[in-house]
Amino acid sequence: MVKLVPNLLSIFRICLVPVFITSYFTDEGDVKLCAIFVYALASFSDVLDGFFARRYKAASKLGKVLDPLGDKLMTVSVMACITIDGVIPLWAVLVAGFKEILMGIGGYLVHKLAEVEIPPSNMIGKASTVVFFLVCLTLMVFRKIPSNVATIMISVAVALTFIALASYLNTYISVMKNRPREE
Repeated sequence: MVKLVPNLLSIFRICLVPVFITSYFTDEGDVKLCAIFVYALASFSDVLDGFFARRYKAASKLGKVLDPLGDKLMTVSVMACITIDGVIPLWAVLVAGFKEILMGIGGYLVHKLAEVEIPPSNMIGKASTVVFFLVCLTLMVFRKIPSNVATIMISVAVALTFIALASYLNTYISVMKNRPREE
């Protein structure tokens, strides 16, 4: 039963995406309290998901798809909402979305071409995720942040995600170079 928990948490996180979007645009006032709670809950479920998968050796092929899918759907949804709300510029969500697509394609190609498991996330990726969460949370809590400050904050978060992308690309290239070759 414990082995099902990580996948159930990932599915729960995916289900929270429309709840976040709805609450974001229906929350009244300057602070989007319900949306902030849903986003924090989704992020906490991601931490729990990883904990259970590692602690109980409950990682699965399905989980290796559901977990990053849930993360990416929530991240892009949060960015899209704060972009639509005029908090951050459109380029930020487009760049972040492009990065996520690149990572997805890279992971898929490594899996298919090298016939190996998709490499797990690393500390750079985890750190960029935490910074990204904190920046988005800050932008939702402090809605009166001047637009130039918000742009700087999201630029730092996006830059960190690109550093993580470079790290993952390095890992992908290494895996591809070291894959067993058929003679």
